[in-house]
Amino acid sequence: MSPIVRAVQRARPAVVNIRGEKTLPAPEAPGNGVEGARRVNGMGTGVAIDPRGYILTNHHVIDGVKEIQVTLADGNRYIAKLIARDPETDLAIIKIDPPTPMAVIPIGRSDDLLPGETVIAVGNAYGYEHTVTRGIISALHRAVQVSEAQYYEDLIQTDASINPGNSGGPLLNEDGEMIGINVAVRAGAQGIGFAIPVNKAMEATTRLLAEYTQRTAWHGLKVAEVPGQEGVRVEAVEPGSPAAQAGLQPGDVITAIGNERIHRPLDFYRMFLERKPGDHIPLVIQRANQSQQLAFTLAAHPRYQGPSGMIWESLGLELKPIPAETFKQQYKSRYRGGLLVAAVRPDSPAAEQGILPGDVLVGMHIWETISLDNVLYVLQRPDLARISPVKFYVLRGQETLYGYLPVSMKVAQSSSRSSE
Repeated sequence: MSPIVRAVQRARPAVVNIRGEKTLPAPEAPGNGVEGARRVNGMGTGVAIDPRGYILTNHHVIDGVKEIQVTLADGNRYIAKLIARDPETDLAIIKIDPPTPMAVIPIGRSDDLLPGETVIAVGNAYGYEHTVTRGIISALHRAVQVSEAQYYEDLIQTDASINPGNSGGPLLNEDGEMIGINVAVRAGAQGIGFAIPVNKAMEATTRLLAEYTQRTAWHGLKVAEVPGQEGVRVEAVEPGSPAAQAGLQPGDVITAIGNERIHRPLDFYRMFLERKPGDHIPLVIQRANQSQQLAFTLAAHPRYQGPSGMIWESLGLELKPIPAETFKQQYKSRYRGGLLVAAVRPDSPAAEQGILPGDVLVGMHIWETISLDNVLYVLQRPDLARISPVKFYVLRGQETLYGYLPVSMKVAQSSSRSSE
């Protein structure tokens, strides 16, 4: 068995194929409305980063997709939900619910790569699932302008065949470790493809998970990699946080959470996925060359208490005001303003209705939603039970979408009392 075959067999179970329909504006489409817009079947690839079904892919693969369809290497198919995304780095995290733990992609390093090294690309090329191609690293640190909307810095250039549908898939070394995320191919060129270096991709993924987990279960820690050493170094501890109350200090090195060893910051933040306030977290740390055991109890983040907390609990939305001038410049619509959806809580009414981070909430029932107070006005109405499910309107790209949010009167009243 050749090294290439062994590498593919090691990584292949963690590679998934992604499909979905998205709406694109036609070139001749007018500036307003969706007349002239066209629906296309998008395709891409992703890699599992957590056995519970968390998958990393490119943002442009899932952007604007109403139903994200994921096919595993064994042929099983699932519908994914969006967890977090970052258009600037072109990365996104989606989630499926497999009945058994998924294989996770082995993660390598990209800071020691050299031109001429053998690499392997795996992906959904032109819809042909789990296509494998091989090549070499042609160059490093490439800056690439793919389109007017997307510019990449510091990419790996390779002559391994990367085609439409490969985006979001792994670029592997001969050990089967992911050393890059495939993102683009130079149109009209032969043998010129690009990938995001895995170190850069993991930094962005770690940041997305840190932001996401802090919304659901607050610990108050910011950690960083310890070069050449196992564990993560505590860089900052939020005053008054569970970690601060447990006595954690900047400079401590966390080597384990419960029975799980921590190798990198991504491992640390993955441990808080699907945790909730009240959960007990035992830690093993190194301080002044001495091993110690500490523990803290997760709490609700103060940021998600008060009015924001009520909206988060009732609807599952983190909303941020958009300055009037910014809204006017970015969104050509008849609405006067709106609230940016910064995050959506999994399994919430908003998530079930398909509201996505990046959408703009412009109305609920018959009222506009320019400020958080507008949303609270709806949630605190005495006739909420009569108007629920509440019709909502969001802007997404060229479209104005609507749906119906079921809001429990009990939940809204409970959230209101806790915010007082």
